Amino acid sequence: MAIRRVDLNLFRVFEAIMRHRSVAGAARELNITPSAVSHALARLRQLLDDQLFILAETGMTPTARALELAPDINEGLRRFAEAVTSRSFDPLRSARTFRIAMSDYAGMTLLPLIADKVGKMGPNINLRIFPLSRLDLVANLDSGQVEMAVGWFGNLPRRMRRMPVLAESEALVVRVGHPLTASEITMERLFAFPHVVVELTGSEARPADGFIEEQGVERRVWIERLLLEQENDRNGLVGRVAISLPHYSAVANLVGRSDMVATLPRSIAIREAARESLVILELPYDPLQVMVETVWHERANQDPGLQWFFDEILPAAAADLKMATADHAEGPAEPVPRT
Repeated sequence: MAIRRVDLNLFRVFEAIMRHRSVAGAARELNITPSAVSHALARLRQLLDDQLFILAETGMTPTARALELAPDINEGLRRFAEAVTSRSFDPLRSARTFRIAMSDYAGMTLLPLIADKVGKMGPNINLRIFPLSRLDLVANLDSGQVEMAVGWFGNLPRRMRRMPVLAESEALVVRVGHPLTASEITMERLFAFPHVVVELTGSEARPADGFIEEQGVERRVWIERLLLEQENDRNGLVGRVAISLPHYSAVANLVGRSDMVATLPRSIAIREAARESLVILELPYDPLQVMVETVWHERANQDPGLQWFFDEILPAAAADLKMATADHAEGPAEPVPRT
């Protein structure tokens, strides 16, 4: 292949189809006709001797060759753009769209604060949020479909980078007037009531350490310790999971209308306690502590827009979350400086 004869616009079409999995979506992004996109794709198929994208029920499915090429093509286009544009990022003038994958927790607690900060600092900047639990995160970060992810993570591939956002702990919530509010909580008393459990994948798989591994990324399935799954060797206590949910949003409503109990991230527990008249109780064991992080591909280290987001938006949102929970003495969420 004579590279000097290759039209770079073909690779812009490739990147757009990869992102949208659609000829029509790529055409809208590039402001050209679907026919022009199809023509460019045909030229690229001939040039690379591969189908690249195959029409399926869910859209244009990339071939193995397309997935292999995507990271290098994205990186090449990014470097080309850097070479011909300014390296500075002005949020007041930018109309950029940040593509972020978020856990259910991050969407409920951090997203409103992030949106507030972005709206004030970059009024024309847009956010596109993807559900973290339903993504092949590595593939989406590699392809640029997602630029960062916010949630709980374990091991990551070497090409991924991470930054702590804040430390979070768990809290027990019950309805006002619940029998557990009458006296000190023991394990025996806690196990006497049915529990609402959040499993963020909606899966019955329950790894012992609370993480699942997908494509080299370990993600925490739920914040709650597997309290209800553990047998106490001394007294044989076993709890009952009455309801298992893939998200936090319905927990407060369920607990507030029954004798069921639930363990939530403290930030969510505090918010829901105020909205649903719930009570936050002290756990009969040391609360689980987890680190909320943001994860990105290493190439983003050269992206001034993402660096602005990491340096300005996320720390400010974490600080606001700390202030919102500061009136509650039991371990409010603590923001963590970038390392």
